[in-house]
Amino acid sequence: MGRIDKNLMLVGSIPLETVEEVFRTCAAAIGNEVFCLPDGEVGDRLWWTNFQCYRVLHGHPDLETVRRPDPVNGVENWKPRGYVDQWQFRVRSGVKEVHFGDPGWRLGYTKEAVNSYFIFKTLREQGVIPRDVRLQVCIPLTGSIVEHYFRNPADYPIVKPAYEQALRDEIAKMCEKIPHRDLAIQWDACSEILDLEGFYDWTPKEDKFERLVSACERVTPGIPDDVMVGYHFCYGTLGGWPIIPIKDLDLCVRLANASVARSGRRVDFVHIPAPHDRTDDAFYAPLKNLKIGDTKLFLGLIHHTDGIEGFKRRLAVARKYASDFGVASVCGYGRRPTAELAPALKAHREAAEVMRMA
Repeated sequence: MGRIDKNLMLVGSIPLETVEEVFRTCAAAIGNEVFCLPDGEVGDRLWWTNFQCYRVLHGHPDLETVRRPDPVNGVENWKPRGYVDQWQFRVRSGVKEVHFGDPGWRLGYTKEAVNSYFIFKTLREQGVIPRDVRLQVCIPLTGSIVEHYFRNPADYPIVKPAYEQALRDEIAKMCEKIPHRDLAIQWDACSEILDLEGFYDWTPKEDKFERLVSACERVTPGIPDDVMVGYHFCYGTLGGWPIIPIKDLDLCVRLANASVARSGRRVDFVHIPAPHDRTDDAFYAPLKNLKIGDTKLFLGLIHHTDGIEGFKRRLAVARKYASDFGVASVCGYGRRPTAELAPALKAHREAAEVMRMA
């Protein structure tokens, strides 16, 4: 498999209601510029890992729900309104092992991917989606479930192996049902970054980087070689991006280097975000320490809020420290107003044109 030759990517979630709407809208706007298209993570997945809380963790016989999002106007609610309104779980007293049944289907990612692929394939046959574009399936890494929703570190060695086995089963079933050369899997790491930045006060401080990065070597090596694999590093969008300020790109660079080195197979792309208001050398300078070989770097330089001139300013500084990279937004748009999608896609088109001319 050759190196990715496209210079634009969509990160993930899109604020539309159906998979078909996402594919048609995004393909019409930038279909010829991207190497893969996400299905928008529509429906429950727009709230990212929270759908795992009420579908998978809540009601599991080995787990106890400590808290859930508060009702809205007296009506039950599973969607958090911020970090003070999050699900929390713990392992029940006396439980030594946790298991998730229905291997390959329990987490819901396979079902969504298979259904989306049918729509993807149909639209590709109709010429709506270009022939060389893959289906992009976005799946959060382990820390964005276990460290995020479990506040007792003693639960981690009990829950984490079970959840990672469920992830491996999910990926295996997905690769059984979807042709490998039509599939790109993007591992999302958000809670991992928040934890490493000290945002979580309940996780162990010692060996934190190792604890979080080691998931790469447990969930990635078994993915078939002809399936694309990438990593998206994120500072979170709940309540607005970023959840915490980004000092510079050092942490993302170290995560990219480690994830590529420890994935046990080829990594095709990594995505690293950048704020709209950082055009200083100090912020981008860590890119000179990037060691990811032939893996394609995509920098999240696209912000539809400040136009193409803002993009060009960020691009000019980034190019001092990295070369041969593609561009993207900082994150998905799933929790943004739908009205922002059109200007966001326009910003992507304009950025792609700038990249072609450079």
